[in-house]
Amino acid sequence: MNITQEKIDDLNAVIKVQLKEEDYQDKIDAQLKEYRKKASIPGFRKGNVPMGMIKKMVGTNLLVEELNKILSDSLQNYLINEKLDVLGNPLPKMEDEEKIDWENQKEFEFKYEVGLAPSFNLDKLDKFKFEVYKINVSDKDVQKYVDDLARRYGKMTNPEVAEADDMLFGKFEELDATGNSKEGGINHSSVVIIKSVTDKKLQKELIGAKKGDVFKINPKTVSEHETDQAEALGVDVSQLKSIISQFNYTVEKVNRVIPTELNQELFDKVFGPETVKSEKEFRAKIAEELNKGLLVDSENKFINDVQEELLKSLNLKLPDAFLKKWIVASNEKPISSEQIEAEYDQYAKGLKWQLIKNKIIELNDVKVAAEEVVDYTKGLLMQQMQGMGMGDIDDERLSETANNVLQNQEEARRIYEMLYDSKLKDIYKSTFKLKEKEIDYENFVSLVNKQK
Repeated sequence: MNITQEKIDDLNAVIKVQLKEEDYQDKIDAQLKEYRKKASIPGFRKGNVPMGMIKKMVGTNLLVEELNKILSDSLQNYLINEKLDVLGNPLPKMEDEEKIDWENQKEFEFKYEVGLAPSFNLDKLDKFKFEVYKINVSDKDVQKYVDDLARRYGKMTNPEVAEADDMLFGKFEELDATGNSKEGGINHSSVVIIKSVTDKKLQKELIGAKKGDVFKINPKTVSEHETDQAEALGVDVSQLKSIISQFNYTVEKVNRVIPTELNQELFDKVFGPETVKSEKEFRAKIAEELNKGLLVDSENKFINDVQEELLKSLNLKLPDAFLKKWIVASNEKPISSEQIEAEYDQYAKGLKWQLIKNKIIELNDVKVAAEEVVDYTKGLLMQQMQGMGMGDIDDERLSETANNVLQNQEEARRIYEMLYDSKLKDIYKSTFKLKEKEIDYENFVSLVNKQK
């Protein structure tokens, strides 16, 4: 066997595997003998079927299976031994003029395309500067949250005519170029929140809407968020860009929430029985909870800022053509070139960031022990149980539950990733130059939205 590598450029290579008869024939002969012992064919005693007949029956299949095993093992060992940092998996490269004669060919040559990870270093991380935001909660912020809670626990009514704070429930109907209902088009019932509509002229038109009214609505104006736009039509976010049709929206009913009173019943529903006993305590508790949540928001923005700055500064290149081809080959379901192009930039960004994170983990020898994962999972379970009003649970039972959760590979991977991210955050804070900046909630939200 001979394995060689042809470097196309810094990000692409072709690995060539050449196999001779002596690399595989002994194993195939052994399998043929074993098959002959068990073969039961009319006219021949068991174990006495002519070897020539056995070869004709299963020889080619055994050859293909054996070569696939050899190729898989040898490729994997080659990548490890040569310390090749590949992205995705090697893809077979079969030239159009190449045809394998499985019946007569003794020597074989297989070629594989590989995509290589970009080479980069992180020896100057301490030069980066970031602002860490301390978000101040105002009485206005608390009042807005109180109003939201009063509406959330309020009573739903269905008035005849819509006002500015109301929601409409109706059906989106896709139209063709002539303005008629499009055959096979999108028909989906959903809610439109009048205040969330980004088209101000349309927003004014919707005030006063009643059952049976029909409006021409661009679904991309129902909200500033793409997830809301997609949900309005009942489609995936990735499909939004390809939707250019006009839509009719037929109002089926008006939804209005009558806010509940600020009383003990509401206090108990929000924070549990007897946790707060007055409106003053209620507002103080809300301010406390908001501050906790805003601390998480501030941390998330810091992480996002780190990600964006490192991606911009390092400007990593990827073997894009190879990766697109690999995505198609490895996807369980057929995927179109249009879908690849629409989603690839986001995929590439995530991959680049993962490469950077892996490098930081390697440089700082970051490790997550199995015991840490179990303890962290126990903490998550305890929070969940307390949130459901459950009392203390003994440690043995909690450990058993945590281990059961971690049997799910996807869940275990997610928790490992959370712990790695937590340790990376500590590294960022101890490595980068940080400056604390105070900001009010409204300006902080505006700042975050500008970066989206």
